[in-house]
Amino acid sequence: MRFVTIDGLTIHYTLAGDPGKPPLVFVHSLGTDLRIWAGLVPHLAADHRLVRYDLRGHGLSSCPPAPYRIEDFSADLAALLDHLEIDCCILAGISIGGQIGLRFALDHPEQVAALVLADTTARIGSEAFWQERITGIREKGLAAMAEAIAPRWFAEGFENELSSAYRGFVHMLSRTPEEGYIGACAALASADLRMELGRLEPPTLVLCGADDRATTPELVSAFAASLPAAVYREIPDAGHHPPVENPSGMAEAMRLFLEGLKN
Repeated sequence: MRFVTIDGLTIHYTLAGDPGKPPLVFVHSLGTDLRIWAGLVPHLAADHRLVRYDLRGHGLSSCPPAPYRIEDFSADLAALLDHLEIDCCILAGISIGGQIGLRFALDHPEQVAALVLADTTARIGSEAFWQERITGIREKGLAAMAEAIAPRWFAEGFENELSSAYRGFVHMLSRTPEEGYIGACAALASADLRMELGRLEPPTLVLCGADDRATTPELVSAFAASLPAAVYREIPDAGHHPPVENPSGMAEAMRLFLEGLKN
């Protein structure tokens, strides 16, 4: 575990892989933390310097008062990369992490060699949807809401086939700081990057779990088609969290995409 405090915000991060290889930076989803990427590490460590970190309001990072904006998360990422002296990286984000990666790549195209955007779109849900979620958390608490939210994370049957793992991820969600979760919901309520997609520069791989019930393949494939230079792939045997449900499949899709960029 590593920590850095920048402008009063403490960010928890980890490093793995070959420090001499191209940096690959992971940005996790709402209500989780950097541990969701653990299954990808053994598949990608030989070819990359791997950076995982906890978003503000999540994991072991600081939890400033809500609301947050996607721009706040992007600025946190910029500060972390500056601390690590990473001038250019491959950026992989999932769900809200994908939107953060997209915002960062739009603002700092020279720092992104390639993008991997998983189970995300330029606009996730609606303002009304996220405001309803915020109201529910305020009234009932995140622990009470977690039982209704978590089933949307995984392909149908995951909770039965891997019941212990499923309970673990429910725990991860329910133990996320409520202020951090609400802050991220506020960011999702206001974030709409659709009008900016035409100026996205980095080559992009868009992934979606074939059984995603939150950001469906129909939505994610349409998002990929709206990007200037994107490749779309579905990950079988996965819902909204392919790095958890099918890490080898996701890693292989990433490897093939990145190898193709060298040719």
